[in-house]
Amino acid sequence: MPLKVAIASSDGKSIDLHFGQAPDFLIFEIKENGDSKFIEARKNIPPSDDPNLLENHDNALAKSVDLISDCDVVLASQIGPSASKAILSCSVQSYSIRGLLIEKALKKLASSKLVSKPVPRPIIH
Repeated sequence: MPLKVAIASSDGKSIDLHFGQAPDFLIFEIKENGDSKFIEARKNIPPSDDPNLLENHDNALAKSVDLISDCDVVLASQIGPSASKAILSCSVQSYSIRGLLIEKALKKLASSKLVSKPVPRPIIH
């Protein structure tokens, strides 16, 4: 089963953005054989860009999390505790990885056991 990965990156080359600052999430797929490919870029409205940050932070965060909720893993340079908890509630694993090249991070992820054992999705009735 392929692994879908969301990445917060400013340049499409390295993992260099905080989850809450990512204007886009780059979506990659890692196949069982370890090969990875770019799928799409998903436009995000970062919670940190909201002028009413204190009033709307939870709503903005929920929208960001919903945007990547079909992924198995999210990689960002930093992920705050509230974002991490919200991401995990969707059965998405989150990892803070600062400055690592995307290609290298995907290879490391492919060599881990996550590829053969993705996180089970909750059943919604």
